[in-house]
Amino acid sequence: MDAHAFDKLVQMASERGKPFRILIADDERWVREVFRDYCDLTNALDVDLAHSGAEAVEKAKSGKYDLITLDIIMPEMSGLEALDEIKKAQPQIPIMIVTGNATDKLIREAGVLGACRVLYKPVLLEDFVNELTARLVGPERNAGRAG
Repeated sequence: MDAHAFDKLVQMASERGKPFRILIADDERWVREVFRDYCDLTNALDVDLAHSGAEAVEKAKSGKYDLITLDIIMPEMSGLEALDEIKKAQPQIPIMIVTGNATDKLIREAGVLGACRVLYKPVLLEDFVNELTARLVGPERNAGRAG
């Protein structure tokens, strides 16, 4: 794992005085739990979980998140539908797609709808932490940050 990226997350959370809030939406329980466990390695991240696209939309509209991860293929409401709905309500929230079986067409559509990144399952811990760091504390996120 990239210790520098991990340390940067911790430092930035400390400077802002609170952890970054992450919503992880995936219909597979083990996937949600693995990502939650990744995030629980530090107190710099506060994790919330959703088991469907519809639940992710509901939580995103009512909660304040710094980043959301969405699986593309979920029952009830697909990750793409959830991405579209969340971006309409909360356009500033970066949303990463985490998927195991998406076509090029789905990936392109995710980009058009506003996904900031696509990660493919199985996601390595190092890749996940590096992407979290890039999305949460990258220069574009810090530029206009007020206390």
